[in-house]
Amino acid sequence: MKIHEYQAKEIFAQYGIPTVLGEAARTVDEVYDYAVKAAAPIMVKAQVHVGGRGKAGGVKFCPDPEKAREAAEKILGMDIKGCKVSKVLIYPAIDIKREAYLGITIDRAAKKIVFIGTSQGGVEIEELARAKPDAIKKILLDPTLPPDLSLFQEMGAALYPEPLLAAEAADILALLYVIFLEKDCTLVEINPLVVNGEGRLIAADAKIVFDDNALWRHPGLSLLQDFEQENPKEIEAKKYGLTFVDLDGNIGCIVNGAGLAMATMDMIKAAGGQPANFLDVGGSSNPDKVLNAIRIILRNPKVKVIVINIFGGITRCDDIAAGIIKATDSMEIPVPICVRLTGTNEDKAREMLKGTNLISADTMKNVIQKAVSFV
Repeated sequence: MKIHEYQAKEIFAQYGIPTVLGEAARTVDEVYDYAVKAAAPIMVKAQVHVGGRGKAGGVKFCPDPEKAREAAEKILGMDIKGCKVSKVLIYPAIDIKREAYLGITIDRAAKKIVFIGTSQGGVEIEELARAKPDAIKKILLDPTLPPDLSLFQEMGAALYPEPLLAAEAADILALLYVIFLEKDCTLVEINPLVVNGEGRLIAADAKIVFDDNALWRHPGLSLLQDFEQENPKEIEAKKYGLTFVDLDGNIGCIVNGAGLAMATMDMIKAAGGQPANFLDVGGSSNPDKVLNAIRIILRNPKVKVIVINIFGGITRCDDIAAGIIKATDSMEIPVPICVRLTGTNEDKAREMLKGTNLISADTMKNVIQKAVSFV
């Protein structure tokens, strides 16, 4: 679960990380009034759950209230990478002398926590990793062991030659790590971590992503979720007990089991197609799940064909067939549906689907080849 910068900064402040707090505003008048009261330059920053806000024009330095009004008029309602800006963060501008990046995430290949730092902050870390990989320093840490304080110091020294700044950076990284562990995060980052006019480090930005699977341990965090920034199809899918992720392709996928779903998407790509989504109906044998899955997928106008790939164990193939039939009887389906049902009650399922317009296949390879032929 992602949260906004202003929310992440509040968590930073609670843990003692130096930052500049502000206010979230939804209207131009709120921004203007804040700037008048501040009587000093302020920042106006779009609050969306994507990166690249600065490049899109969503971050503005405003030396006076009129400039703040102009910035708010441009930013509010702006579309940044498909996310509409409905609120902005406003706070006193920082005198920035230098910018760095500091973050913590999970290295799944190494099965460890990775500290990431670079003295070249203020840019998207993914772009920097591609263009200048040597500019990024990484340190791995085993989360099952007490933290080695020398690792924090090592990262601080890599970012700053000055002993005082290096020590401050090490302290900030240690606090980020506490947040990361205590809040069950998958990402905590500061970009940029700046040296201000007084020569001290300040978190000029803040980003936190929480592990959805651990939110039950932190009931208060769920209150921070901004549903305006979430994909409505993904929210609806969760309501029906479906695991759904929107993608950019045109082949809709309905599969049971995350592993089989990933393998299905891989085979679609290998066959020259592009999956439109990840969708796992899980192990339930509820026909309505299939009906709702088809409805959600068809809301994507790019979808040209749907693949239903079921390996029935706990999931019964005849219940999946019942869901497909219910969908075809209750709604108009403008695209072909290619079906592979193997496993529990597969013979019964195939008998149920006889006489329908569904395109059946007996193997995973065949059902994917048939689907790709329609795009």
